[in-house]
Amino acid sequence: MRLGFAGTPDFAAVALRALLVAGHEVELVLTQPDRAAGRGLAMRPSPVKRLAQAAGLRLLQPPTLRDPLVEQEIRSRDLDVLVVAAYGLILPQAILDLPLWGCINIHASLLPRWRGAAPIQRAILAGDRETGISIMQMDAGLDSGPVLLSARQDIRDDDTAASLHDRLADLGAGLLLEVLDRLPFAGCEQPAEGIAYAAKIDKAEAVLDWRLPAVQLARQVRAFNPLPVARCSLGSSVLKVWAARPLAACGAPGLVLGAGRDGLLIACGEGALCIEEVQQAGGRRMSAAEFLNGLAVPVGSRCPLLAP
Repeated sequence: MRLGFAGTPDFAAVALRALLVAGHEVELVLTQPDRAAGRGLAMRPSPVKRLAQAAGLRLLQPPTLRDPLVEQEIRSRDLDVLVVAAYGLILPQAILDLPLWGCINIHASLLPRWRGAAPIQRAILAGDRETGISIMQMDAGLDSGPVLLSARQDIRDDDTAASLHDRLADLGAGLLLEVLDRLPFAGCEQPAEGIAYAAKIDKAEAVLDWRLPAVQLARQVRAFNPLPVARCSLGSSVLKVWAARPLAACGAPGLVLGAGRDGLLIACGEGALCIEEVQQAGGRRMSAAEFLNGLAVPVGSRCPLLAP
């Protein structure tokens, strides 16, 4: 099968690697242009680009797919299917129509729930007990095409966006190979009920508001690990919060209820949040206990609200 592949982050690289291991002919790879990243803002290639270059694959990094030269390049490859996974660019109808059997997308949710850019984070934030992978025949809508195959995945109580991402990436790669082995076949139209949209994550959402229930704040911490990372104010410091759990305790929101080996316990609108791993600006990640060894936080003091 002559395949094209469009993807950018690690989630997509897992699928591309599976295609190569399975022996599929990947005629063309599309990925986003290199981005500035890190403290030095050096230009950094995407995981998909690094893998494609290592495998000697034809690689394009167009800023848009509405360029006639890009369309001509894809057309010249005479593709059976274009596989799309977390690419980050909208495919115009002219591109969707080029491959013999169209374009298929690996989406990290059980469609129609969590259509859009951030399905993994939104599922954790909402307290969903399960999510999954949907392999979808793409159309011009936002994740609205027929579902060819899907598989469920439990969301564990301690799942972060990172841990859930890794399991879903592996699940999606395996499901993709199964779909390709069966093509062509018709998918199932998505139901009109149960549609939810996973909007792109805004950094302001990662600010912890102690007036909210501890359960909700713990979900924020898990959903925003590894990006953009939940944060709060403690004295004059802004802390990134990497790990936390809700506990049954009470006090005025923002009140420090405990500070010791078990972590930093902060009262919330309902219950309390036990912060277990933190990071100061410019510092390294450390346990809350280690952090408290270097900074005394009196019980009864308050954590002020941090502006978004």
